[in-house]
Amino acid sequence: MTAPFDRIAVVGLGLLGGSVALAARARGAAREVVGATRSSEARAQALDAGAVDRVLPLAEVAHGADLVVLATPVGAMAAMVRQLRFAAGAIVTDVGSVKSPLVDTLPGLLPPGCVYVGSHPMAGSHERGMSHARADLFESAVCIVTEASDPAAGARVVAFWEALGARVVRRTAAQHDAEVAWVSHLPHLLAFAFAGSLAQAPGAAAELAGAGFRDFTRIARSDAELWADILTANRKALAAPIGAAGSQLEAIARLLEAGDAEGLDRLLSAARAALFPAPPRPDNVSTEATRTRGDRSKGDPDQGL
Repeated sequence: MTAPFDRIAVVGLGLLGGSVALAARARGAAREVVGATRSSEARAQALDAGAVDRVLPLAEVAHGADLVVLATPVGAMAAMVRQLRFAAGAIVTDVGSVKSPLVDTLPGLLPPGCVYVGSHPMAGSHERGMSHARADLFESAVCIVTEASDPAAGARVVAFWEALGARVVRRTAAQHDAEVAWVSHLPHLLAFAFAGSLAQAPGAAAELAGAGFRDFTRIARSDAELWADILTANRKALAAPIGAAGSQLEAIARLLEAGDAEGLDRLLSAARAALFPAPPRPDNVSTEATRTRGDRSKGDPDQGL
């Protein structure tokens, strides 16, 4: 790292927050890692797992911390920041799935000398909670780091995520939100929409469901409250992807109605050609581990405090 952190404070010990704490301890990213959570179960699990040195009240957790990592839902972060008491010169980052509202809001809530640098590690699972946190969650995962008013603070945040094993890419907040709307938020939205349509499926159809059904619906098992927060926060960037996907479905419906197999073949072939290359799987990660750790295209964390 550019400079080791003396103390990292993780606010929210769910899947992502707990994994940040575990990874920071395992990789020596800080001399001390402290956390805050309202959950007595998460508190006990974090201490038992050695994820944190101490669990502190929210009003105390940022004391003396030179890096504060917000791991709560995006919609709750401003309220959390208002309750924290930051050390002079502290750097604040987060794991939120939407960046523009945070970049617009959080810097104005910080005391003079403190700097906000947005982060979004694209790692996680449809599982939730501290019990599913793991120190290797960020290995080979992409982590987006946004623009920083202080380049030195931005460099330290980049170095932090690299120390946790992530591959860092830089984006502005607006670029981030537009891109994740396509590769993460729309897929989740479509999975939820399909899952909702199953209420109209024949009851016996569940007996026939195979691997394709399992793979397509896995992310629809993600936390509904969390994803309602994410999708609502990124609603402006989602408008174009939703419109494009809707147009594709309408075109498919027209071709099916006309019995136009050749036209459908052309449409499906063009769809296959438009796919991004699949992200590479790390050599040291098994198929089962990948299922446990989640879809690298987007984390599905329990980010509750």
